[in-house]
Amino acid sequence: MNKLIFVYNADSGKLNALMDSLHKVVNPSSYSCKLCELTYAPLGEKKAWRDFYQSLDIETDFLHKDEFLKAYASKFGYKFEFPVILAQTGKGLEVFMSKDEFEQINNLEVLIDKIKSRMQLY
Repeated sequence: MNKLIFVYNADSGKLNALMDSLHKVVNPSSYSCKLCELTYAPLGEKKAWRDFYQSLDIETDFLHKDEFLKAYASKFGYKFEFPVILAQTGKGLEVFMSKDEFEQINNLEVLIDKIKSRMQLY
């Protein structure tokens, strides 16, 4: 595995970030990005999350859905559901953690543990 690509189910830009933050506070049950929910607090990225991914021995990319589609859609089409973590391997992009798997995770510690255990399989 060469790289992990984390793709949020949110679009880039300051206005979108503001609207997403507001949505998470006003109606959290209908917010559509579990990766955002787990890794961000109302005022920014959670320190435990940043410490975790910065300690990884692998390259990481963090993209919003619109950024991912712009960069990768021509190669891989629209076959992924977001949020998703993708592993870039010699075979291309593989789903490392799917949207459905995210729905089963209720806190950051569980997410980190799942990523660590899955990385041992590569």
